[in-house]
Amino acid sequence: MMRSLSSQISINLANRRLSYNEGNRLIKAYPVGVGKPSTPTPTGRYSVVSKIVQPGGMLGTRWMGLSVSTGNYGIHGTNNPASIGGYVSNGCIRMHNQDVEELFPRVVIGTPVEIILGTGGTKPVNTPGNPQGGGVIHTVRSGESLWDIARKYGKSLDLIIQVNKISNPDVIFPGQQIIIP
Repeated sequence: MMRSLSSQISINLANRRLSYNEGNRLIKAYPVGVGKPSTPTPTGRYSVVSKIVQPGGMLGTRWMGLSVSTGNYGIHGTNNPASIGGYVSNGCIRMHNQDVEELFPRVVIGTPVEIILGTGGTKPVNTPGNPQGGGVIHTVRSGESLWDIARKYGKSLDLIIQVNKISNPDVIFPGQQIIIP
């Protein structure tokens, strides 16, 4: 299947979603895993420069290389599906293998890819378990703990940890964006 001339991929790092659009129409949005704080996914406007079927190993079943000048970054499958939805990679965008296999034939070399941090503050967002909205993104301030944030919003610490796939609640940093369901 060929994509239309005006297709594009948008990746929102705050809510860890990849959206594929044709023209102004959203075709599908997918959950993704993105770069961890020590190896963040680079933001900016890029394009798909390579496509590989069965790249192997941790890259899953498909690879779409991006035109990032500062390193070798791409959108790819994974051999670790539990990592999808978290801040887990060395900067690449991870997808479930079945999702990247669905997207791969629609994407041609040259497809634009925009990677954004997402919105900070308390903008409403769709959250796991509540796809119609009702959640917010909180940007961590200096000196704030996850416990402070949970108290501020009257939410359970365990729920915030689960939704954000946080492995160590003692390790958050200023500027990090936390989804509050």
